Amino acid sequence: MTSASPQPENLVSVLSTQLADAVEQTGPAIVSVNASHRCGASGLYWQPGIVVTVDHAIRQEDEIPIILADGTSVSATLVGRDSSTDLAVLRLTELDLPTPSLSDLSLRVGQLVLAVGRTGDGSLSASMGMIERLGGSWRSWQGGQIDQLIRPSLLASWGLSGSALLDAQGQVIGLNTSGPRQMTITIPVATIQRVVAQLLQTGRIARGYLGVGMQPVPIPDRLVESLGLSYSEGVMLLSVEPDSPADQAGLLIGDVLIALDAQPITDVSDVRMMLTADRVGQSLTARVIRAGAIVELAVTVGERQSEGGGEEPGRERRRGRGRGRRR
Repeated sequence: MTSASPQPENLVSVLSTQLADAVEQTGPAIVSVNASHRCGASGLYWQPGIVVTVDHAIRQEDEIPIILADGTSVSATLVGRDSSTDLAVLRLTELDLPTPSLSDLSLRVGQLVLAVGRTGDGSLSASMGMIERLGGSWRSWQGGQIDQLIRPSLLASWGLSGSALLDAQGQVIGLNTSGPRQMTITIPVATIQRVVAQLLQTGRIARGYLGVGMQPVPIPDRLVESLGLSYSEGVMLLSVEPDSPADQAGLLIGDVLIALDAQPITDVSDVRMMLTADRVGQSLTARVIRAGAIVELAVTVGERQSEGGGEEPGRERRRGRGRGRRR
C-alpha cells in the first residue's frame, strides 16, 4: 500500500521548519555592531576573535560595542577597513562561539535565501527572499573587486547591513550591504576571505594613486577627426598635486587623458578601474591631448595613503558624472 502524497499545508510546514532551523543554526555566529549613532549593523563571527561587518557602519575604531547571541556586550577594536568593498574587520577577545559554515553550492536565480542579523539590543532578525540576479565579477563604485554579483530580493529591516545571507541549509553565502537606490547587494564569501586575509596581514588594502583632480569632458569633433580617435570623450586634469606620481611624470593641468596602457579613458571611473592594488609601483603609459596634439608619458602608480579611520586624501566629495574627482 502506497503512502499518501504530502498535503500542500504539510509542505509549507516542512519548509518553514527547515528555514527556522537554518536561522537557528547560524544565529550564534551573528552579532550586533553598534559603532555609529546613525545606524546599527550586524556582523559575523568569522573566525576566532574576528568579526566581519560593513565598513559604512563603523564610526569609531576602539571600544566598539558588540552584542552577542546571549545578550552579552563586549568591546572590539578595528583591525582594518576597505571602503571599496564595504568591509571592516574587528578584533575582540577570542570567545567560545561557533564560526559559520560557508556555502559551497552553486547559486541559482530564484533560489530561496535568508538574511539573518541582529538588532541593536541583540535580538535575532531574519528576512526571506530569493536570488534576484547573478553575474560575474564586478567593481564597486569605489573600485573594489567583488568576485560575483549577488543581488537578493529582501525586505529591508533593521540590521540588514552586515547581516549574513544564508542558503536553505543555513550556510553563509556572503554579507549583505546597501547598493544603489537602497537595493541589497551581497558581498560573496570569496571576497570576504580575500579582504579579511589582507587586512589581518597588513591592516589596509593597497590602492593605486596618481594625484590628480579630473572631470569628464567631450572632445571636439575636429580633434577627434584630426587625431584619428574612435571616441569623443576623455577626462581633463583639473589639478595635479605637487610631487605626486602625475607631477613626476610631467602631466599638466588642462591635459585631457584619453588612454592608460592603451585602455580608452572616457570617464573618471575608467581611471579608477586601472588603479588596482596590483598596479601600485607599475608604470603606465598615459596618452593625453595637449595643445591639440597627442602626448604619451610614463607614470608610475603610487599607493594612496589612508588617514583618519579609513578616509583617503583626495577622496571624492561629490558624486555623479561630470563632477570633478581626485585620483
